[in-house]
Amino acid sequence: MKSFLSLYFSNLLLAIGTGLLTTYLSLYLTVNNVDAFWIGLLMSSYYTGLLAGSKFGFHLIKQVGHIRAYAASTGLIIACCASHALSDNIVIWLTVRFVFGLGMMCNFMVLESWLNEQAEHEQRGKVFAYYMITAYLGMVIGQYTISLFPDLGSEPLLLVIICVALCIIPIATTKRIHPSHLKPTHLTVLSFWSKTPQALTTILLSSMIIASFYGLSPVLMKESGFNAQQIAWFMSATVFAGLLAQWPMGYLSDKFSRSRLIRINVFCLALICGAMFILPFNFLHGIMLSTLFGLFAFSLYPLASALANSRVGQDDRVGVSSALLVTFGVGAGFGTPIIARTMDIFGYSLLYAIMAGVATLLLVLLISMNTRIRSENPKNSEFVVTTSDLSSSPLAATLDPRIDEDIAHEQLLDDKVENKVKEGVKADNVQNM
Repeated sequence: MKSFLSLYFSNLLLAIGTGLLTTYLSLYLTVNNVDAFWIGLLMSSYYTGLLAGSKFGFHLIKQVGHIRAYAASTGLIIACCASHALSDNIVIWLTVRFVFGLGMMCNFMVLESWLNEQAEHEQRGKVFAYYMITAYLGMVIGQYTISLFPDLGSEPLLLVIICVALCIIPIATTKRIHPSHLKPTHLTVLSFWSKTPQALTTILLSSMIIASFYGLSPVLMKESGFNAQQIAWFMSATVFAGLLAQWPMGYLSDKFSRSRLIRINVFCLALICGAMFILPFNFLHGIMLSTLFGLFAFSLYPLASALANSRVGQDDRVGVSSALLVTFGVGAGFGTPIIARTMDIFGYSLLYAIMAGVATLLLVLLISMNTRIRSENPKNSEFVVTTSDLSSSPLAATLDPRIDEDIAHEQLLDDKVENKVKEGVKADNVQNM
């Protein structure tokens, strides 16, 4: 994993900045009495930017290469972060978050396609696990840092800008072999659904849960009476649990069925979200259950990514990374405002009930897909060495457990006599010629 240190360190710095920014925006709007719907729409605008940025990122990487594309998109991200300090108009923020999503999509495509292209198949789970560890470690640091600025002034934005600016340095100075030049591709996001439907379905629905956690959990906690430091601990503990789960999940995904691991995670996630809704939402129960939530929720994307990349060829690495991120953007972009609007109407406490419902739906779909795939590719219950015509293969008859041994020997003797007769006739014909 040492060969990818520059990529991991860049991802760590980027995650610190973006993790701090996400929580800062949610809390800032909540303190200023902005409805949850607008906060959800702000998250949706970011993920819509991710969605629109798929083609932008692909063409940029194709034209100027991975490193220059990363530097250019990071410059765009820095400009967006600074724009939040100039105005607190929600409409301007929606536009800025959309452009921010464009830049982040390009950065994600650079990092993930680079890792997937140069990682060996048997190590891909671990390589991607370390990538996710740096992402979650950065988000933990970013989430906790917000507790240092309880007045929510402009200082957090300055720290975000510093971290994002520094993330360019490791990529720009890396000695790692550059990825190969992108080849033209005619595959669309929809074309990858036929290749890896379980992975993309997992990302589509789990993105609604993850995006709602980042954007709406601070709102729920604020309405439940938590202070800024408690919210920081709550968010940090959840993301840190996701960080701890990455390495063992990556190891297991290289040893066992990834689709089965995904189903187990989704089942556990549905139970945990249901418990968070039913039990009293206080700090103790919340932080304990939310830690379990992080273990399973934040493992779904890397497991799905490893599953998807195991089903495509080398030339499709950037394409499948784009498909994964676009699918994540679709789920988060459309799901978060719907969940936020539901919370505005029926109450903030409904958040985890909705998450439990989404997780249950995902589990049902995955089981259905797995059953269909098994029926289309059945395994032979008993392997028997045989040919299309048993009488043409006397050796196969002796190996077939369904045929009595005496009958098999009889057939062998008959075939030997028949072969001798044929050889005699053939010899006679040769002599007559």
